[in-house]
Amino acid sequence: MSFEVLEKLEAKIQTAVDTITLLQMEVEELKEEKQKLANEANELRTSREELVAQNQQMQQEHTAWQERIRSLLGKMEDVE
Repeated sequence: MSFEVLEKLEAKIQTAVDTITLLQMEVEELKEEKQKLANEANELRTSREELVAQNQQMQQEHTAWQERIRSLLGKMEDVE
């Protein structure tokens, strides 16, 4: 093999190594982004569950108030 062929081979190997290094860095960045998104999804899921529970509680309170108002209106009708 001539020296020129070895230099070309070395350049190709260096390019491959550089490409692999860049791809590894990109993989790490994507892993970090994936973890951030997973954390955000968990936070949103928790927030949604809390809002659903709060909504159910408010609906129950609304129903209770409606019952109380109906009861009071019924008592008012009895007075008339």
